[in-house]
Amino acid sequence: MANMIIEIIRNEILKSGKTRYEISKETGVSEAQLCRLMQGRKLTCETADVLLKYFGYELRKTKRKR
Repeated sequence: MANMIIEIIRNEILKSGKTRYEISKETGVSEAQLCRLMQGRKLTCETADVLLKYFGYELRKTKRKR
């Protein structure tokens, strides 16, 4: 699941046409974190949540069907 989230964020960054600097200024996520993310490294849940919200996604827990 984590790899899928990272891949979604990476694709959104690439599609955005914005620089890491611009995204960093708009989200508060450091350029270094964005650079590591683009290199395929992991990121914290908090950082993932910030970036997902920035790109219009939402993390939420749903009830399991039994």
